[in-house]
Amino acid sequence: MTQLTESRRGVAWRPPRTWSSPAPLRPAPDFGPTDTARGWVVTLFLTVIAAITRFTMLNYPTDAGTPVFDEKHYAPQGWQFLTGGIEDNPGYGLVVHPPVGKQMIAIGEALFGYNGWGWRFSAALAGTVLILLVIRIVRRMTRSTMLGALAGILLITDGTTFVSSRIGMLDIFITVFVTAAFGCLIVDRDQMRARLARADAEGRIDETPWGPRPGVRWWRFGAGVLLGLSCGTKWSGLYFIAAFGLLSILFDLSARRTYGVRKPVYGTAIRDLGPALYALVLIPLGVYLASYAAWFRSETSVYRYMAGNPSAPEDGIGTGGFWAHVMPDAMRSLWYFHSRTLTFHSELTNSAGNHHPWESKPWTWPMGLRPMLYYYADDGVTGCGQTECVKAVMLVGTPALWWVSLPVLAWGIWRWIVRRDWRYAAVLTAYGAALLPWFLTLDRQMYYFYAVTLAPFLVMAVALVLGDILGTAGRPVTRGPGGMFLPAEPSERHSLGLLVVCLYLGLVIANFIWLWPILTGLPITMGNWQDHLWLPSWR
Repeated sequence: MTQLTESRRGVAWRPPRTWSSPAPLRPAPDFGPTDTARGWVVTLFLTVIAAITRFTMLNYPTDAGTPVFDEKHYAPQGWQFLTGGIEDNPGYGLVVHPPVGKQMIAIGEALFGYNGWGWRFSAALAGTVLILLVIRIVRRMTRSTMLGALAGILLITDGTTFVSSRIGMLDIFITVFVTAAFGCLIVDRDQMRARLARADAEGRIDETPWGPRPGVRWWRFGAGVLLGLSCGTKWSGLYFIAAFGLLSILFDLSARRTYGVRKPVYGTAIRDLGPALYALVLIPLGVYLASYAAWFRSETSVYRYMAGNPSAPEDGIGTGGFWAHVMPDAMRSLWYFHSRTLTFHSELTNSAGNHHPWESKPWTWPMGLRPMLYYYADDGVTGCGQTECVKAVMLVGTPALWWVSLPVLAWGIWRWIVRRDWRYAAVLTAYGAALLPWFLTLDRQMYYFYAVTLAPFLVMAVALVLGDILGTAGRPVTRGPGGMFLPAEPSERHSLGLLVVCLYLGLVIANFIWLWPILTGLPITMGNWQDHLWLPSWR
């Protein structure tokens, strides 16, 4: 083979030029909304509106001055916490939920006494805070104060969270705790990316193949505390620990890939996994155990001295066997307490003969097909303008909001999988944690108030879809002398989207106003009551 050293024109041969690939692209430095003052003005204004709706006539209705529905369990137990530090131990029955929610109820009872205001005050406050949280979370995810405001209005007019905010039960407390934990993780995501961007700008991103250490992450720590409080309210908070732990790790993996870490998977495993387990597993466990401080201190709390008791069953679950050698008596007694509680929940099944006229299954929850009747009175009720009047409080989601859940979820899944939209991924992960685990125990007796934790994440998903409908308002264009930039006229698509969003928002508000009598227990005629029961499954 002949090696050519010159071209046909006599020009000496040169080796081909080596081209270096460009540096990987980095995202624009966008780590949070910038309209701070306007954002807080809008947030606080809507929070005040939410407070007015939640606190108006809060002490109404009652059952002749006593609690209604399951308030009959939690209001007395809250009062027992206030007066004795723990729930009473009467020697029969069983305490079937952890103490945090009942301790929250006790705060209101300490302020206002044992009355409707007392046992509902903390729930109304939690429901108001929930509105604030959702506004701020959606605003942070979308960088849009307007979309945050839309989310706030939707949640204000949601019947499920509205009724749950006006009754002394536990569901609104676990909802606000898991929503706040979700918000902490969203802020932590922004903070993690800001730190990696700073390390990249300073040339530290390649100091090791795993990328830099992120430092102390207080927002994720806060999420762990809140998840512990959620489990201390209801055990279903465990589902959110699993989902949010996975979400946090995936956020970290995505951030390390985005900022050019050479081995992002190993970097996440080495730098992030351990701290995540500490913040989102050990911290919740510690907070959960701390919620039982009064139980540990008391001499008379339920099953407090079951370990070591000669009459205790030697079943190896807390009272004896292997556990006697590895756990102190107090912890073994608590373990036994929990085993009895778990037995209660696992045996509360339809196959065991446990039925309720208003029970529902999780496939009905996304659209609110089987609501829950909390209060009903038709004997001696007046005030509706006729001789036959009805007062009722029904836990029902505003249909204009809940009935769009299936197309919203379908759109969100498409955006997540096809367009890689992390916002939908995060919201749907939380929504799934609130819904999917219940399909594993379909024989269990269930109720629609288990679906209250769906509401904030449904609203977030709807707000994201409304943002997609709105699109963009057009880009600045040059006009006039001097090349001055002036705002472009809104595109026709944006104008049409704005019209659709306004009409939909008006529909939700009107639907909520229509439902107001059966959400608050106002006297209405029997015919009006029947008119409000839109579906056969609502009866």
